[in-house]
Amino acid sequence: MSDISSSSDTSTASQINTNGSSSLAANKTTPNKNNLRLNFEPDFPSIADGDGVMEVETPEVEEQPVKAVTVSETKIPPSASSSMLSGSRSASATSTMRPNLILTDGARLPTSTSQIDKFRVDSGLQGSSGKLKISPELTFDFTAEDLEDLGEIGRGAYGTVQKMLHCKSQSLIAVKRIRCTVDEREQKKLMMDLEVVMKSHSCPFIVLFFGAIFKEGDCWICMELMDASLDKFYKYVYRKMNQTMPENIIGKIALATVQALSYLKDQLKIIHRDVKPSNILLDREGNIKLCDFGISGQLVDSIAQSRDAGCRPYMAPERIDPNTSKGYDIRSDVWSLGITLYEISTGKFPYPKWNSIFEQLCQVVQGDPPQLGRTKSGCTFSNEFIAFVNTCLIKDHLQRPKYTRLLQHPFLIRSANEVVDVKGYFSYVFDSMGPCLQQRLEDLTLLDDY
Repeated sequence: MSDISSSSDTSTASQINTNGSSSLAANKTTPNKNNLRLNFEPDFPSIADGDGVMEVETPEVEEQPVKAVTVSETKIPPSASSSMLSGSRSASATSTMRPNLILTDGARLPTSTSQIDKFRVDSGLQGSSGKLKISPELTFDFTAEDLEDLGEIGRGAYGTVQKMLHCKSQSLIAVKRIRCTVDEREQKKLMMDLEVVMKSHSCPFIVLFFGAIFKEGDCWICMELMDASLDKFYKYVYRKMNQTMPENIIGKIALATVQALSYLKDQLKIIHRDVKPSNILLDREGNIKLCDFGISGQLVDSIAQSRDAGCRPYMAPERIDPNTSKGYDIRSDVWSLGITLYEISTGKFPYPKWNSIFEQLCQVVQGDPPQLGRTKSGCTFSNEFIAFVNTCLIKDHLQRPKYTRLLQHPFLIRSANEVVDVKGYFSYVFDSMGPCLQQRLEDLTLLDDY
């Protein structure tokens, strides 16, 4: 497998590996143990050290106390994990001032109140105006009239995602427009996703939250705009360009993803539970960010029991095995990462398409795990990369490493120390898509296996 050579321009290399929000903005200017479904909780409770997860839900017939929220400005300390990438973030980027949730006890969530209505009250966003904080230096009062709609870039049961231009700052942003009529279950997922990104402003490997407003009852959530998901990106490389992804690029993707997952566990006490290529986002500036936290679970007593949260093809054996009664922990996300890396390095999902859950059960739980070889699908890999992927795909989750061990793996250490022109490679691929980038990405959905 070919590598992207280090740039001779050291300033370019530094820019590529600097994922601070300030530089990004500048570039953008041109416990119920038997009830297992996640419920939105505005706070992540502190617990004893543990790496597992148990979901907590408010039962239909019994209200659970939650915590009220108000919005304030909180100074965020530098992220220790970001130092592993080549280069360093600027001082202004690592001390970003972002909206943070200040939590106070005493409130209860009425059964009749929707999650969106609750967020509106607790956040103080009563009107149609709000504050848009694009960077520490750029904060604006704004309304929907300050945003120019440039077209739809995503759609789901919740509503749509629009590419928009903030006219005053000339910044491109992504706006998730959540319909007030969306069902309660979907609202819980969306509010969980919002809660995570609002608390993750100090992590350079998680998409940034800029602000929110309400318009005609709908919630508009303003986020960092990325260019494409890793899912669409790798498919274009393999199927349209007839090329493979360089191993050192994959190394940067693996490193950023592990650091994002580690941040979620260490700082927010949650597990992602839906790691897959479509939830890893890329942009032309070389940024790699994790997204979609709607089904994340709180870490409580090191164990989770839910088996239906997440994308089934990427689920670890312990999550789909009906005989596993003790649940699972963060190592289930390590398995999902292994499947993801196998897929993007070979251009193919490691299992054939399943026609039933029984087929998946037989192959994933009863069969041997996928193993990356020296040569696969015409690609040649280093021993360090092979060992890393196969370590993530150890079938016995008790033998599978957690994030601390993964970050000490020779492959990630090598990836952390390498100066790689990530920005150059991403730009090269996006440029090859031409001006109709969104249409080309949409065309690739016709080729999806899952």
